[in-house]
Amino acid sequence: MARTVLLHVGVPKTGTSYVQDRLFRNPEALAAHGLAYPADRHDAHFLAAVDLTGLRWGGLETQAVGAWDRLVEQVRAAPGTAVISHEVFGQASRADVARAMEDLGANAGVEVHVVVSARDLVRQVPAEWQENVKHRRRVGFEEFLATIRDPDDTSILSRWFWSVQDVPDVLDRWGGTLPRSHVHVVTVPQPGGSPEVLWERFAQVLGIPPAALPESTDRANASLGVAEAELVRRLNVQLRHVLPNERYRELVRERLVHQGLARESRSPRLTLPPAQAAWAADLGREWAATIAEKGYDVVGDLADLDAGEPDVTWGPGQDPDHPDEAQVADAGVHALAAMVIEAARLRDVEDGLHAMIEDRDREIADYHATLGFRARHGVVRVAEENAAVRGVLNGWRRVRGAVRRGA
Repeated sequence: MARTVLLHVGVPKTGTSYVQDRLFRNPEALAAHGLAYPADRHDAHFLAAVDLTGLRWGGLETQAVGAWDRLVEQVRAAPGTAVISHEVFGQASRADVARAMEDLGANAGVEVHVVVSARDLVRQVPAEWQENVKHRRRVGFEEFLATIRDPDDTSILSRWFWSVQDVPDVLDRWGGTLPRSHVHVVTVPQPGGSPEVLWERFAQVLGIPPAALPESTDRANASLGVAEAELVRRLNVQLRHVLPNERYRELVRERLVHQGLARESRSPRLTLPPAQAAWAADLGREWAATIAEKGYDVVGDLADLDAGEPDVTWGPGQDPDHPDEAQVADAGVHALAAMVIEAARLRDVEDGLHAMIEDRDREIADYHATLGFRARHGVVRVAEENAAVRGVLNGWRRVRGAVRRGA
């Protein structure tokens, strides 16, 4: 059984995709430092989190059955330190957490550490709305803000947001039974700093030099601009009843959004209006004070959670509910071009498969023809030496001739 388990439980939109992909790509380098990231597929920890928490995820929960137990087995088999990472763990209930701690051996001598990455709430709120849009939701930005700010709202949207984004609550649920020194808060730097700083902070928690994992990654849960996000939201309305979830994940979220629009975003960055930004900034400062009071191990600077004063220049072009329609149209052209290219690629794959099938059928036909010739030639040779076989062969020839004459 692993002697130590580092369990990174979120929160979403704090560089988690980058961290997970870098860990996944460097198993040998991790092993050289006494670490293991047990995963036989890139989404193994996501499926384990869905399984542990019983979360419904557009049908993927059927693939997740047993994934948590499989991950636990791999963790137990890992020498040294095992690392688990996925932001979906963040919304686990206290009962889920208790089960996880028991399964991971926290009560049997295994040293469990919980890691929570945190970013200022002013950036997190619009990022979370955007994630909702990328997961087929159709709710507008203003309605989203009203929903999460309503203390009496019990909708799935509101419950999900606070279960994964309320950093002090996530820390309390996951770290409440652990020594404070075993609960780590990794802060995401404010904009303008080097992107490597966040990885350096994670590496510090892992106990390795930042350069210890040589294969880097460009994988990131990239953000959309205002116009691109609204375009996808409108597309969700059109596709609501006609596109299965698995096709949406493949074609819209991965191909159109992550590989297309997010890389070519030309519209303004999505931000909060001043009043909402002031609320989020105040709450972020309260959270930073709570974290400091609790005495958790902070890697980075709690000042990173203070977004400062809101930008008062926020205007209609920055409101996804009232975007610049020319920018939406421009994004739509880029989206259409990306999907035409994807359709052509899939058609090439389909044509290639048809050609492979035709070649295989010809090979099978040629093989059977050769086999038939050899079989007939063999019978004739035997008939030359065996009177009984010769009689059967002559009888078959007479019947065949009669059939042909009758035809």
